[in-house]
Parts: sequence; C-alpha cells; structure tokens
Amino acid sequence: MTAPTEATSVEITSPEELRELLGEVMPRAAQKERVRLHRRDLEWIAASPFCLIATSDADGNCDVSPKGDPAGFVKVLDDVTVAIPERPGNRRGDGYFNILANPHVGLVFLIPGRSETLRVNGRARLVREAPFFDDMVVKGHRPILAIVVEIEQIFFHCGKALMRSELWKPGTWNPDALPSHARLTKDVMPNEKATLEELEHYYGPSYADKLYKDGIPRAK
Repeated sequence: MTAPTEATSVEITSPEELRELLGEVMPRAAQKERVRLHRRDLEWIAASPFCLIATSDADGNCDVSPKGDPAGFVKVLDDVTVAIPERPGNRRGDGYFNILANPHVGLVFLIPGRSETLRVNGRARLVREAPFFDDMVVKGHRPILAIVVEIEQIFFHCGKALMRSELWKPGTWNPDALPSHARLTKDVMPNEKATLEELEHYYGPSYADKLYKDGIPRAK
C-alpha cells in the first residue's frame, strides 16, 4: 500500500473550503442537538449493550475503545450525567489515561438491529468508588472504577452509515475472511512467546469464562 502523492491528492486546508464542499447543514441536523437527556435518550441507553468511547491525550493523540455488557450497563445518574463501569481487560488503560490528561470524550451507543445511533459528547472523570457501583455488579464483578461523563451535547445520528455497511444483515457477515485471533496475534506480534496452539487454547471456548475475572477480589 502506497501513500497518495502530491500529484494524486488534493488537500482541504480551511473550514470555508470544507463547508463549501459539504454544503449547508440540513435544518433537522442543525436543530437536533440537546444538552440534557430526554426520556427517549434514557430508553435508548437502557436498551444499549454496547458503546464506543473516544478519548485523546493532551497532545491530541486519539483512542477509541469499545465497552459492552448487558443492555443498560451505562448508568444514568441524572439528566446530564452517565457512568460507564470498568470491566476486566488487558489493563492498558489507554482511554483512562487519556481522560486524566484531557477530559473531553465522545460516546456512540448502539442497539443491535437498529441503524441509528445515539451520540453523547461531554467531559469525563474517573471515579474509583461511589454508591452506584453496587448497581453495576455483573456476574459478581463490581467495577474498580467508572467513567463519569457530564453531558455537553447529545443527539441521535441517522442510520445511513450502518445501512450502507449492512452491519446487521447476517447474509453479509464473513467472520472467516481472516484467520483466527490466535493466528493474527502470532502474525502481528513477532515477540509473542506462546505457541500458536497455546494461543488457540487461550482464545478458545474458555475465553468467555474470563469476561468478568481478572484476579482482583470482587463482590460475592
């Protein structure tokens, strides 16, 4: 894969040029922003088992992290605040460290089968303990931290992107287009010491047993 050259690419360099190219914002799109959760937003969040959270560090280096749990895992604290529980992962904490450096975050909430999404932008902080943690226990796992987001902007996003991608149409799915995750891990990480067979076992059927276990004492 080669990068485009000066001869083959034309860069956009100003907001004015971009606006001229895109055209004027459609009236409905310009008016849909809100700053407080509507009851329909509450219903959407309660039905969503998956969201993406975008963060960046103090230098603008970006990260997008998926978050998933049973539907309604994001807790609404009030009409301008939501909380996202931590779950066991790889412990990199990229998004968490970004939040410490730069509180601005963006969330996208999905509901399987729905083409629209709910977008939330705001300021985040990390909380290591709060009474509402007791309401976030799943399969005995009580989060060791949560992301609390103070909402600054919220709106529904139209379904064109998901419709174009046919994301929810099983007939378009092709999970075997690439090798197994174990094979991918072995290929892209030359210093990985585990054998392919060991990785296949690690990422095999028993992997689901680790979803809420990370060796840290949890609620019983």
